[in-house]
Amino acid sequence: MDTYLTKKSAIKESIPTIFGYIGISMAFGIIGKASGFSTLEVSLMSLLIYAGSVQLTTLNMLVAGSPIASIVLAAFLVNSRVILMSTTVAGYLKQENLKRNILIGTFLTDESFALSMNKINYTNDKLNFTWFNTVNIVSYLTWQVGTLLGVVLGSFITDPKKLGLDFAIVAMFIGLLYLQIIGDKKLNKVLQIIVILISFALTYLLTIILPANLVVIVVTLIGCSLGMVIKHVFF
Repeated sequence: MDTYLTKKSAIKESIPTIFGYIGISMAFGIIGKASGFSTLEVSLMSLLIYAGSVQLTTLNMLVAGSPIASIVLAAFLVNSRVILMSTTVAGYLKQENLKRNILIGTFLTDESFALSMNKINYTNDKLNFTWFNTVNIVSYLTWQVGTLLGVVLGSFITDPKKLGLDFAIVAMFIGLLYLQIIGDKKLNKVLQIIVILISFALTYLLTIILPANLVVIVVTLIGCSLGMVIKHVFF
C-alpha cells in the first residue's frame, strides 16, 4: 500500500480482494443455478442485494418457501454488522457530504472495510471519497462478473466445494489480517496478537451457543472492549 488516496491507488490495492470476490460470487452463482433459479434471478440477487452471506441465506429461504417478511428480517440480522462498520468508516469521512457518505455506506462490504482500516495506517488516519468509491466500484463489478461466471459454470459444476471456492473468502481475509498487522505501526504487535487470539476463542465458543448471524456482532463488541481494556491496563 502507498500513501495516495487516488483512483489508481485504489484499483491497485483492490487487486488482492478480487480473488476472494470471484471465488465466493462464483460459488453463489453455481449454487443459485443448481437450486433452479434462472440466470436473471441469480444476477438480480447480486445486483440488488450485494452481500454474500445474505444472498446465500435468501437463496436457502426461497428454496424452503419462507415468507418474505422472514427473509427480510433474516437479511437484516445477517448483515447488521455493517452498521458497526459504517459507523467506524464515517469517522474518517467527516469532510465528505452526506450523499457521498451514504453512497459509500451503501456499497460497503467486509472486504472494503478491512482494506480501508489497513489503508489508514499509511495515510495518517485519512480516507476520502475518491479512493473509497473506487474500491467499492471495483468490488461491485467484480462481484457481478463472478456471479455470471458461476451461473455459466452452474450447469457443469454441482459442488463448488470440490474446487475450494468456499475457502476463497477465508483465504482473502487471512491475507487482509496479515497486512493489517504488519501495516499498523501504532499498536504493539503483542497486543494485536492477544486480541486476535481472544477473537478466535470467542468466535469458537459463541458459535456453539449463538446463531451464526449474531456471532460476528457479539465478538466484535466483546473483542474491541477487551482489547481497549488490555491496551490501557498493560500497554
